[in-house]
Amino acid sequence: MSRPPALDPLFRSLRSIKGVGPQLGALLNRFFGGEGDTIALDLLMHMPTGLVDRRRMVGIAMAPPGHTSTLRLHIDRHIAPPRGRASQPHRVFAHDQTGEILLVYFRAQGNWIEKLLPVGEERFVSGTVGIFNGVKQITHPDYVVDVADFETMPLVEPVYPLTHGLTTKALTKLVRATVETLPELPEWIVPERLEQFPWPTFREAMTKVHVPKEPSDSELWGAARMRLAYDEYLAGQLALLIVRSTLVAAKGISRSFTGEITGRVESALPFELTDSQQLAITIIREDLAKPTRMSRLLQGDVGAGKTVVALMAMAAVAEGGAQSALMAPTELLAAQHLRTIQPLAEKAGLTVALLTGKQPAAERRAVLEGIASGAVNIVLGTHALFQGAVEFADLGLVVVDEQHRFGVSQRLALTDKGRHADLLVMTATPIPRTLVLTHFGDMDVSVLRDKPRGRQPIDTAVLSIGEYDRVIARLRARIEQGAQAFWVTPLVEESEVLDVVSAEDRYAALRDVFGDQVALVHGRMSAAAKQEVMDRFKANEVKILVATTVIEVGVDVPNATIMIIEHAERFGLAQLHQLRGRVGRGAQRSACLLLYKEPLSETARARLETIRDTEDGFVIAERDLDLRGQGDLLGTRQSGMPGYHLAVADVHKHLLEYAHNDARSIWRSNPGLTGPHGEALRALLYLFRKDLALPLIRAG
Repeated sequence: MSRPPALDPLFRSLRSIKGVGPQLGALLNRFFGGEGDTIALDLLMHMPTGLVDRRRMVGIAMAPPGHTSTLRLHIDRHIAPPRGRASQPHRVFAHDQTGEILLVYFRAQGNWIEKLLPVGEERFVSGTVGIFNGVKQITHPDYVVDVADFETMPLVEPVYPLTHGLTTKALTKLVRATVETLPELPEWIVPERLEQFPWPTFREAMTKVHVPKEPSDSELWGAARMRLAYDEYLAGQLALLIVRSTLVAAKGISRSFTGEITGRVESALPFELTDSQQLAITIIREDLAKPTRMSRLLQGDVGAGKTVVALMAMAAVAEGGAQSALMAPTELLAAQHLRTIQPLAEKAGLTVALLTGKQPAAERRAVLEGIASGAVNIVLGTHALFQGAVEFADLGLVVVDEQHRFGVSQRLALTDKGRHADLLVMTATPIPRTLVLTHFGDMDVSVLRDKPRGRQPIDTAVLSIGEYDRVIARLRARIEQGAQAFWVTPLVEESEVLDVVSAEDRYAALRDVFGDQVALVHGRMSAAAKQEVMDRFKANEVKILVATTVIEVGVDVPNATIMIIEHAERFGLAQLHQLRGRVGRGAQRSACLLLYKEPLSETARARLETIRDTEDGFVIAERDLDLRGQGDLLGTRQSGMPGYHLAVADVHKHLLEYAHNDARSIWRSNPGLTGPHGEALRALLYLFRKDLALPLIRAG
């Protein structure tokens, strides 16, 4: 089914609108950054970030400096700049019953100002009032209108994010022209929800936000913005459900288990499984036994033992004769998974292989043959696992590590290699419930809450860098007792060059005190050089490792019990939490020291206090969402994360739960999106650019 014709006006190129020439068209294309021409819908979704209230009409004497006022002025005289003195302004003297004011224009060519403000006549003038040499003035007024045309001046005017060369006036005019073409669309919100929230229609809501009569019309917590945020969430949730139904549609394989291989893996483990690991394994086995495809997200904090749960799932699949593939975001992490998994799997009689892009051709060919023949039970690698040359004998389970780097479309591509493969996704970033719904609404979720037995709590302290000498003295004492420490410096402004300088500076300063006991590792070193330093640190030949955030993920040195993070105020909460998780892995008690540089912003102080007060990654993630909004909660690697234009997480996140539940009940009762309500929902998906999901709906 094609796009509803009622939406056509919103999908036309802005170049077809009167007044948009090639120059403005090119500017808008660059600003909105779409593929092809910017369309009317792009303008509609461009939300104002504030308002100018021009309703204050108090007279010159009462007009407060620094604020916008609208004045009814009598124009007295003009003084143009002398010839050849273009830097001097054109000044217009005016008055009302309460006082006098000056209107100032710089670089005014020709006589248009005299025509705009004719001497002896009255005009409404609106702009920001200033004071210069004790006289009130407005420089470059926003509006000047004839008394008869007062109606045309917008008294409450939205303020939009702009780009160089794009004026508020030009954008406002275009947005208003677009709002006028907005059709009245059939209602897609279910009646029960509209009874609970008496929201305006989609068209009324858009009109209120872009052409407000009162400042309250476009407030984030006003009915219009609430309605639009809910609509955006509903479109996202519905699209995820459609994708999920494609993944999970009854074409999985009902797997059976003997318990032999999983039993051997469990008895090979050097520790007992935690309660939440046991529970996750049980639920995953139930999923695998069903005839539908599994689509499950396994969330676990740093060190909660997700890899072991994945191994137990892969062992269970092997009992039915099928293969598993584990995909990691980097070759370094794939190799680390191999070190964890291989010894345990081999004790249980399973063959494990690593497939990477850098393997010698002969070795790679042998691995590919093993995968194709079924001799390899478990294959580990990066996304290269799912490229053309790799053929599986019978791929039963795909495990993806660090999900937030893979979007929905990649999820579909992955499991295409195994037409009936189940999907298990693992993430070490504790994701708050709101974001789980936003980005994984198409998946079931298991959470590993408890830490493996024997994990020690970490003492966390916050100190000013002014205490440096004290820190060094304490560190020396701990090193003499046999401890090892990480000393992390930030990526400064994400500039690789500056990053290395700061790490090298700290390395040099520490070498003056500790000599050869200090080593350095950073992102610009080759993989081999990094590994060599890490191996020396692991072997306890080096006592202090100075590092940038390259150690954030997947470094395991049980003897390291001290983590010092310099410039901690520059790190995000999730990053601080990940870095702290590098210690506390052995039997000794560990410490984490957050060193900050004054002055601290309120947000930075709140972040450091949060890390000091709790080790629970889920509490930290919720706090992170409150402090930063959802934009970059999952760090700078959040490619493929659906961004929102209308919904603002900290104001509207309560609506996500409603949208999620409504999408589920709609999908249960009308999976084909048929009938009048189905058509309204299809229009919603087009409006929010989620129509790529529509071809996936099977007829009826």
